[in-house]
Amino acid sequence: MREAADAGMTAAYITGFGGADDIRVGRLPRPAPGPHEALVRVDAVAANHVDTFVRSGAYATDVPFPFVIGRDLVGTVAAPAGPFAAGDRVWCNSLGHDGRQGSFARYAAVPVDRLYPLPAGVDPERAVAVLHTAATAHLGLFRTARLQEGETILVQGGGGGVGSAVVRLAATAGARVIVVDRAENAEWCRACGADQVLDRDDPKTPEAVRDLAPGGVDVLWDCSGHHDFEATVPLLARGGRVVLTAGLRVRAVLPVGAVYTRDISVRGFVISNASAAELAEAAHDINRELARGRLKGRVRARLPLTEAARAHRLLEGREGAGGLGRVVLLPEDLGDSV
Repeated sequence: MREAADAGMTAAYITGFGGADDIRVGRLPRPAPGPHEALVRVDAVAANHVDTFVRSGAYATDVPFPFVIGRDLVGTVAAPAGPFAAGDRVWCNSLGHDGRQGSFARYAAVPVDRLYPLPAGVDPERAVAVLHTAATAHLGLFRTARLQEGETILVQGGGGGVGSAVVRLAATAGARVIVVDRAENAEWCRACGADQVLDRDDPKTPEAVRDLAPGGVDVLWDCSGHHDFEATVPLLARGGRVVLTAGLRVRAVLPVGAVYTRDISVRGFVISNASAAELAEAAHDINRELARGRLKGRVRARLPLTEAARAHRLLEGREGAGGLGRVVLLPEDLGDSV
C-alpha cells in the first residue's frame, strides 16, 4: 500500500489468509492515489459473501498484504480527479480484488473508471446495500443470459440480495418473473416485481412452474446455490439459459442428454471478472433505478467499521441465526480527519 504523508487512517484488514477472527482493525497509511485514481472518503460499505472467500483464500486473486477487505463503498471525493470534483458523492463496487485494496477503511484510492456518481438525494446506506447485488444481477441477466422483453425467468432464492435484484431488474426489463423461495419471502418477492411466487417446500412446485410456463422458462437463475438440475432442467424451454453464480463448493448432477438435445446452455460468471466498461454499463442502469427509488435492498445489520469481523461471522452463519438482508458498516471518525 502506498504511504501518504498524513498520520494514517482506520481500516479493517488482514495480514494473511484466515478466518473472520483474523480481521484486524487499526491504523494503516492513508492511500496516495495514482494518476488515474481518486481519493474517496468512505461513508458506508457493505459486506459480501465474496469478501469472505477472498479473506479465507478460497477465491484466488492477487492480495497485497496488509490487505484492506471489502468491495463496495459510497463516499465523497476528497480531491479533484478525472471527471470528479472534490465533494462529489460517488460509489464503487469493484475494490478488494485483482491487486486493488478494499473499501473497509476511512479512505480508499479508487480507479476513476470504476467510480460512479451517486444520484442526488439517494441515501448512502440504501445505495451501498444494493451496489454489488444489482451489478451482479445486471451482468447475469443482460450480458450472460441475454434476457429479452417478454421472456420468462425462473428465479430460485429470489428473496436474497442477488435474487431480489434479479427480480427487480428482470421485471423492469419487461420479463415475466416466477420466483421459488420460502413462504415467508413471498411478500418481499412480489414487492420486488415477481409475477408469481411459489413455495420452495411445496412438492407440487415443479408442476406449478410447468402449469405457469407450459412452453418452458427461458432463463433459470438459482440464487440459492442448490442447483438441482435433474428437477429444473426439464422446466426449461428449448434454447433455455442457465445462469450459475452461487454455490462455490456445490457438486451437482447434470442431465447431459436433456441439455444438449434441447440447445440449453449453462453459463457461469462472477462480477469480479467483469471489465471496467461492463461495470460502467451496469452502473448506468443502477443509477437510473436508484434515482427512481425502485432499487431497494433489505438490511439486516448496521455495524460500525470496527465490527468488520462480526460482519463476516454473520455472513458465514457463525454468529446468531442466519437471515436475509445485507450487512452495512459505517466508518467512525477515529482521528481520521481530512
